[in-house]
Amino acid sequence: MNYQVLEVVVLLIVIAFGGTSWTIEACSSSDLEALMSFKNGIQKDTSGRLAKWVGDSCCKWEGIICENATSRVTQINLPGFISTDADLFQTQMTGWISPSITLLTSLEIIDLGGLVGLSGTIPQTIGLHLPKLQKLYVYGNNLTGPIPESIGELPNLQELALQENKLSGSIPMSLGSLKSLKRLLLYSNQFSGTIPHSLGDLINLVELDVHDNALEGNIPNSIGEMKALEKLDLSNNLLSGKVPSSLTNLTVISVLYLNSNYLEGTIPFSSRSGEMSSLGFLRLDNNLFVGNIPSSIGYLVSLQRVSLSNNKLEGELPSSLGNLVLLTELYLSGNFLSGQIPKSVGQLSQLMMLNISRNLIEGPLPQEISSLQNLQTLDLSFNHLNLSAIPKWIGNMSSLSNIYFAGCGIQGKIPDFFQTTNSPIQELDLSVNLLSGSIPSWIGSLNQLYMLNLSRNSLNSYIPDSFRNLQDLGVLDLHSNRLTGSIAPVFHIGQGILGASLKFVDLSENNFSSGIEEIGVRGQCDIQFLNLSHNLLKGRLPNSIGRLNPLISLDLSFNELGSNLPEVLANLTSLERLKLQENHFTGNIPDGFLKLLKLRELNVSNNLLEGEIPDGKPLIDFPESSYSGNKGLCGEPLNPCKH
Repeated sequence: MNYQVLEVVVLLIVIAFGGTSWTIEACSSSDLEALMSFKNGIQKDTSGRLAKWVGDSCCKWEGIICENATSRVTQINLPGFISTDADLFQTQMTGWISPSITLLTSLEIIDLGGLVGLSGTIPQTIGLHLPKLQKLYVYGNNLTGPIPESIGELPNLQELALQENKLSGSIPMSLGSLKSLKRLLLYSNQFSGTIPHSLGDLINLVELDVHDNALEGNIPNSIGEMKALEKLDLSNNLLSGKVPSSLTNLTVISVLYLNSNYLEGTIPFSSRSGEMSSLGFLRLDNNLFVGNIPSSIGYLVSLQRVSLSNNKLEGELPSSLGNLVLLTELYLSGNFLSGQIPKSVGQLSQLMMLNISRNLIEGPLPQEISSLQNLQTLDLSFNHLNLSAIPKWIGNMSSLSNIYFAGCGIQGKIPDFFQTTNSPIQELDLSVNLLSGSIPSWIGSLNQLYMLNLSRNSLNSYIPDSFRNLQDLGVLDLHSNRLTGSIAPVFHIGQGILGASLKFVDLSENNFSSGIEEIGVRGQCDIQFLNLSHNLLKGRLPNSIGRLNPLISLDLSFNELGSNLPEVLANLTSLERLKLQENHFTGNIPDGFLKLLKLRELNVSNNLLEGEIPDGKPLIDFPESSYSGNKGLCGEPLNPCKH
């Protein structure tokens, strides 16, 4: 065959097969078979991508990428989250991962993450046939069973994301063989057993996250060998024992979360400057740590957020805390810390949150705190401060908007300087103090106030009408005072605007006597918790109470309320607790109470109710004590009615 004839033959081949792209479009027969088996395992695909998988040219299918030279499939990209120019939305697949996926022996990336509905197990032989696999994402699904031991046979695997499934069993030792692994994400599953010491062999690992499982035992000392580790999250497990001192060898660590375990012993902070110098985020809260906060914490100069709350730490706060000049949040609540707050705290110019509540801290407060002009939240509640009065400089702090001074021994009247603070007050907690006198009307001018807690004091006035101006108020707690008059101003909050934000109201254990008729009259509202118990309220419940549809808990017990129970209470179908005992209610229990299917606690005892208790759930499930003291009541669970 001469060269001219050869050129003609080549040209005909090119024309026949549409150029050279046929090598890109066609599949190897094994890859085609594997992809079709995968498709057959999926019953539902809300994205519609698999519906377009037709014909033999699988390299053109959406979500499939092939290598040009060999036409072998190298990537399956079918994530649940799909990004468009306009939006990000989530799709779902229902079905299972076919084991035939292991026939795609050139695969480098499998991304089936966030599809919600994928169930079944990870194919047991996945590690035996995919030598080129670099990334395996199957997070955010409904997968069960163990991690296959064979995954340890994937020499090129760099990222393994199995989080947010229902996987169980122990973490296989074989994962320690994945020398190329950089990210290992196993959080929010049901893994048990211990953390394998072999993970210390993952010298290239940058992120290890196993939080929210049921792992137990000690943290292996070998984790200190993972010199590339930047993020370590072992929180929300059942880990115990001491934290290995080898963790200080993690020289590039920036995030360390060990919170919500049963870890004990002292806190092994770096003992010298330069160690863990990149650590920015540290959570050791909700453990069993003891001893002092060591002064060596001052070496961790990159710290931005620190939580040591809810341990058994004691002793004085080290003055070296003042070295942490990048610190924005410091949580030390729920310990046994004592002494005074060190003046060096005033050096933390970036601090936005300071919580030292529920300790044994003593006064006086250092005025240096007033220099923290970025501080937004200050919680010193339940210490041994015995302040008598709140320092006036608190009102001059330019960013302070959330103030918690509960249980601090504050006496006298509510300080007037709160009405002229530099930053609008959003949350104010002065509960469990010795405050007396009236609730000042200027509180109604705090137009960004969301939470007000003045409970357990000796306030003896009425609720000011100015409260109606508090349109952002979501939580109001005035219980256990000596307040009198009407509760009406509370139900005028937001001036009756639909969607008013008030959700929690506790006015119990006061001497309120009127205003019950105002409940709900200003229209639909979002109150979920309403406690008016132990007052002197009189009159009948208004039908407007039926507008409080979101109500979960209603306590009107120990008042002087009377007349019939309104039928509209049956509209409160979200109710889980209804306490009406120790009043003067008369008549029958409305049949509509049978609609209160979420009710878990009911007490109508010691009233003047009569007739037959409506027959059916949930009313028949409550004990006799829920109905006792009503001489005219009968029917299950009380004695049968006499007809």
